[in-house]
Amino acid sequence: MSTPVIYSDYDRFAWFYNKYWGNEFSRTALAIFQVVLFPHLPAGGRILDLCCGTGQISAGLAGCGFKVTGIDGSEAMLNFARANAPRAEFIHADARSFEVPGDFHAVISPFDSLNHIMNIDELTTVFRNVHSVLADDGIFLFDMNMEDESERLGQSIDFVGYDHACIVKATYNPNEMIKRYNVTMFRLEEGYWQRSDLSLTQRYYELNQVLGSLSDAGFNRVRTYDARREFGFTISDGRMFYLARK
Repeated sequence: MSTPVIYSDYDRFAWFYNKYWGNEFSRTALAIFQVVLFPHLPAGGRILDLCCGTGQISAGLAGCGFKVTGIDGSEAMLNFARANAPRAEFIHADARSFEVPGDFHAVISPFDSLNHIMNIDELTTVFRNVHSVLADDGIFLFDMNMEDESERLGQSIDFVGYDHACIVKATYNPNEMIKRYNVTMFRLEEGYWQRSDLSLTQRYYELNQVLGSLSDAGFNRVRTYDARREFGFTISDGRMFYLARK
């Protein structure tokens, strides 16, 4: 049985993600892609951006000459994506059940998108979907947050602008390996402050769980990269990149 995803929360979060995180994540992702992905792709190759969010990474890939298709379950995220990356194609679909014509040279899903898949069976389903749309010898590149000691501590960050304020408080349950982001946002709209509250959750997996799930989906050639040690990643500790070949 599929775990329900409350995409309305992602819809309400879309403007914030677009404003504060989309461009930062895109710059970091493209720098990593230049090292571990692009050398293995043909010029003008087809890339599927799975869980593409607000599309800044898709825009960067299209700007590098690739043919890009983005998939996301949030229509509000996709509205930003279509504006940010007019040269890419975008499809509203769930990562656990998407169907697109295959033969992509690469599928990417960066910045812990797949941590939002809340159980291992569904994660394997996502991996099987990816395997089915990749061309022979195609590459699947993604990252996931792994459990780190710092995750056991509560975290709170805030963002303030002249017409908005946002507080993000993160809590972690080590027994369930679930991190929950409780978000409170205020926006000034037509002279009135509007408040919205939402919750986003992530499931953390152990390395052997992810590798086993990839193997079950047909990926038997997998390389891992520690984001901080090998890429100088500073956004969070405990992030692991996976490069899997079909």
